[in-house]
Amino acid sequence: MSLDEKLAQLVGWWVDQGGGAVAPMQGAMTPSDDYGAATEHGLGHLTRVYGTRPVDPVQRASWLWEEQRRLRTETRLGVPAIVHEECLTGLAAWQAATFPTPLAWGASFDPDLVERMAALIGGSMRELGVHQGLAPVLDVVRDPRWGRVDECIAEDPYVVGTIGTAYVRGLQSAGVHATLKHFVGYSLSDAGRNHAPANVGPRYLADVLLPPFEMAVRDGGVRSVMNSYAEVDGVPVGSTPEYLTDLLRGEWGFDGVVVSDYFAVAFLEVMHAVAADRGEAAALALEAGIDVELPTGDAYLAPLAERVRAGLVDETLVDLAVARVLTEKEELGLLDEAALDAAEAAGPPTEIDLDSPAHRAVARRLADESVVLLTNDGVLPLGGGAGAPGTGAAASAGPARVALIGPNADSAEALMGCYSFVNHVLAHHPGVPTGIAVPTVAEALREELPACELVVVPGCEVEGALDADARSGIDEAVREAAASDVAVVVVGDRAGLFGRGTVGEGNDVESLELPGPQRDLVEAVVASGTPVVLVVLSGRPYAIGWAVSGSSAPAAVVQAFFPGEEGGPAIAGVLSGSVVPSGRLPVSLPRSAGAQPFSYLHPPLGGPSEVTSADSTPVLPFGHGLSYTTFERSGLVVEAVDGAAGAGGADRDGASGRPGGVPAGGAFTATVTVRNTGGRAGADVVQLYAHDVVASVTRPVAQLLGYARVELEPGQEARVTFRVPTQRLAFSDRRMRRVVEPGAVELWVGASCAVRETEAALTITGPVHLVGLDDARVVSVEVELR
Repeated sequence: MSLDEKLAQLVGWWVDQGGGAVAPMQGAMTPSDDYGAATEHGLGHLTRVYGTRPVDPVQRASWLWEEQRRLRTETRLGVPAIVHEECLTGLAAWQAATFPTPLAWGASFDPDLVERMAALIGGSMRELGVHQGLAPVLDVVRDPRWGRVDECIAEDPYVVGTIGTAYVRGLQSAGVHATLKHFVGYSLSDAGRNHAPANVGPRYLADVLLPPFEMAVRDGGVRSVMNSYAEVDGVPVGSTPEYLTDLLRGEWGFDGVVVSDYFAVAFLEVMHAVAADRGEAAALALEAGIDVELPTGDAYLAPLAERVRAGLVDETLVDLAVARVLTEKEELGLLDEAALDAAEAAGPPTEIDLDSPAHRAVARRLADESVVLLTNDGVLPLGGGAGAPGTGAAASAGPARVALIGPNADSAEALMGCYSFVNHVLAHHPGVPTGIAVPTVAEALREELPACELVVVPGCEVEGALDADARSGIDEAVREAAASDVAVVVVGDRAGLFGRGTVGEGNDVESLELPGPQRDLVEAVVASGTPVVLVVLSGRPYAIGWAVSGSSAPAAVVQAFFPGEEGGPAIAGVLSGSVVPSGRLPVSLPRSAGAQPFSYLHPPLGGPSEVTSADSTPVLPFGHGLSYTTFERSGLVVEAVDGAAGAGGADRDGASGRPGGVPAGGAFTATVTVRNTGGRAGADVVQLYAHDVVASVTRPVAQLLGYARVELEPGQEARVTFRVPTQRLAFSDRRMRRVVEPGAVELWVGASCAVRETEAALTITGPVHLVGLDDARVVSVEVELR
């Protein structure tokens, strides 16, 4: 291969860049070369063939088939391109299914369902000739002011890792390579501002931010990783071999391809100012371990070629990256002549259903499982499906008149996240239909409560000031509420990018109050005296303590994180009672913007204390969520895998005098009985937490060890057994070695991280265990229904 042919394999090309910004600084980074010239020597990637503007999928698939054929027949090497697309909430293409946003995945606590969703997404992509998906996002949430929180799964790294790894397995089971984003440190930007520096210590990086990526690499076998835009302690990750090569490849054994986030190589020059020009930026990125520059070849084509020919960059670095890219193409079948000939003979697809009944069934189930009931004084459910939680009493037939109020009550766009095709792309193409059915909350509630008179009033806009127009809308909403039996007020976000919308990439905030005049709307409707159900439809948790408790709080509060195309029916089902809510908060419900950043994984001094007047305690804790039934968790028993420890750690370790007998590096089981004590069938998310009492470095006051969704009929119970490797309690010691230390550990199961419903204890014994590459990282769960 010539140098030009090699470099052509290391870049992408964005065929359709016009039509609205869908990437940071996209307009300023548009390449000047024409497409024909850019592909003269071949091409590594085709960028967002389907996901840049609304194109008919059948027609575009035909174009792509012809283009891949041209690359095979009209370039010297005859190597087709990898086609990549965004796929965070489903394939980002016109007419493709839109699933719930990742925060909703986290709220479901259901990795198996996420894996099924990802397999469907991957199947759609493969059918269209797409080979690589730019998902999942494995950034751990720390600051809800950051606009990209709606792309993240949770604030707990184990939840992020297990659900993210499930997504990887599902997508790759369909023959599409997943891409981990954003490696690493992106979510800890200063003050929650996008692209701001991340001032994070090496221990927090190692113990909280890196484990999800390690799980997806080592347990999920992911084939691609994308660098983050962040600079960690003054060094941009895109120029850091310590992360992209030494750790990722050297320690974890990753043998796939590292791709740049869009324009990240050029950003080393234009944003970080660690490179004087594009050539120097290319050298830094290549040396750090970035194999492919996306979305175009601003730095890895002419600027890098010039430096290689001048002897300033070793061409063996180029060869190493090319070898990885060609290996990936071989894995994807792009170097298999027989397979390519067969595909060419078959021709492009003539019929494509990207939103099949199977897609919609999984979208609905995931939406159902992700809705979180935060509070309820008995006003919910509205329909005749249930009475007050835990009573088993029958409810009335439902209200005769419901006022459905709020700017998100009758909006399809409000159900979808920033990376949905509707909000990401179609916002730039007014008048183009969504291409998929997206029933709004209003439309779905009419179906759920057919005998009820439903009056829909916007009340106000999502954004804007409380001016005379907004006041008139609120006054109308109050009048309709006063004339109704119940008022349902649907507020929250509108996802978008870079200043368009209230949440999403580039839409960071300084306040965590509901956007615009929406709080005024809610409080005015509550003051009408009519029972109010507040539904928050958002991409981040908001500071709604005023709505959760107090004399002027709504009668019930429901939280839904962008639940996707079937989100309207899911929310309506929860309101009516046909769906029993089972979602749990994947993030703490914040007290205020001033209390951020916050994580439930804080050490003792990270919480309230007598030495500060500021209180960071969240309004509602991680893991919280109510149901229309009730659950009792009891009898937690902890045993070493070899049987050394008894119930509650009853056996004694003579050296310490504490319960225990589990060697560091070993494993133990934690078994709990969960019983449905209410009158409805429902699902409990069984949560096992731990606290390392004394350690050589400070440890969290609570840490989730494992979790399981358990479906139970009324009166039914289950015996849930967690098999826990002690490595789940590992951390980086003062020498930055990952270790399991001996000592006392408190364990509990409860309705959230803050509730110790049933407790036990154990002692980890023996010498300090150094965690190795072959050590276990995942908790297995067995559920025995009784």
